[in-house]
Amino acid sequence: MAIRRIVTQGDDRLRKKCREVTDFNQRLHDLLDDMKETLEEAQGMGLAAPQVGVLRRAVVIVDDDENMLELVNPEMIESSGENTAPEGCLSVPGKWGMVTRPGFARVRAQDRYGNWFEAEGEDLMARCFCHEIEHLDGHLYVEHIDHFMTEEELEAFYAEEDAPEKGKK
Repeated sequence: MAIRRIVTQGDDRLRKKCREVTDFNQRLHDLLDDMKETLEEAQGMGLAAPQVGVLRRAVVIVDDDENMLELVNPEMIESSGENTAPEGCLSVPGKWGMVTRPGFARVRAQDRYGNWFEAEGEDLMARCFCHEIEHLDGHLYVEHIDHFMTEEELEAFYAEEDAPEKGKK
């Protein structure tokens, strides 16, 4: 396994639609292993193959139980609700913007051996599914924001989120 360099905004590979994975071989396994190690090193929540310069439909996401979930050829099959929160990206380092995503999402994907499965999640997991699948189609979260948040705006959002609801005991 190896830590790969994460490409950043401005690199043309982040704007390209990725090709479907058709060979479930050692090369794919090595890519997924490297992506997991790279994500862990970067302390992120998700990483798509184009973020390490590989134009294939493969994603790794840290799930709600802190496990690494591998999604090959993922597709969104259901989403509902709405969740608006700050969002960042390892390919847009140090910047955040408010993005509205579904509050629930279900995806269908293949594992590293080609077996199909479904995964679902709410709030942060749903956000990760949407964010990473968008990478596979050549899109970045910055397309959904009207401005990058200042440090003060980010701190104010999280302070408000952590504050106990008024009037409740």
